[in-house]
Amino acid sequence: MGCAASNCVRLLLDEMYPRVIASELHARGHDVVSVHDWPGRGASDEDVLAYARGQGRAVVTENVRDFRAVGEMLNAAGESHAGLVFTTPKRWPRSNAGALIGALDELLKTTPEQPTDGELWL
Repeated sequence: MGCAASNCVRLLLDEMYPRVIASELHARGHDVVSVHDWPGRGASDEDVLAYARGQGRAVVTENVRDFRAVGEMLNAAGESHAGLVFTTPKRWPRSNAGALIGALDELLKTTPEQPTDGELWL
């Protein structure tokens, strides 16, 4: 069961998350892609957010300090981004991808619109 393209929250998972998380969420009908596919592992935070902006995707990341700063710089310059979704490795350990898949699935089912210029926390 997917959502209408005009009101789906779209995500780009940062490189600290395995590609399988994006694949599983996609299989559940969500529009989620992995940095591992594009723009690629090792891309700068600025390049990741630029790619996400171009695709209308919120970035899911543990890197709060850097992505928050890049988002704030964009907003200060009068530019926009499609949102940031922050997680912590303490709450969502990488060794338990299933828990994060479940949390992101629930977030995607219950968030009515793209968090443009905003932050969501898991």
